[in-house]
Amino acid sequence: MGKHRHVVAVVDDDPRLLESLEDLLESAGYAVRSFSGAAALTGAGLSGLDLLITDIGMPGVDGFELRDLVNRERPDLPVFLITGRHEFAEQIRARTVESFFCKPFDGQALLAAIAIALRK
Repeated sequence: MGKHRHVVAVVDDDPRLLESLEDLLESAGYAVRSFSGAAALTGAGLSGLDLLITDIGMPGVDGFELRDLVNRERPDLPVFLITGRHEFAEQIRARTVESFFCKPFDGQALLAAIAIALRK
């Protein structure tokens, strides 16, 4: 029997970032599901996911709203927030939110944080 591969969903409206994160996560042994917006993820469902990485600043449902939805439906699912908008970064740091990364971020730091979150 094969070893279980954790499934990480990535939601971002930037196709280049989606591709980059897919490559990084797959190279670390994760199975990846990519979505170009929160609506696509919510339509596909949250079952089978082990962790979610979402951009904050997206049209329609933003990353904060998606995190809140996930927290209601799957409170056990770790959610990482990412953003390139520094005004969001300052607000989030002020709240001392863990699992937050500001673009551009260190891929190895992200992988380390994911590994810790999945061990909990």
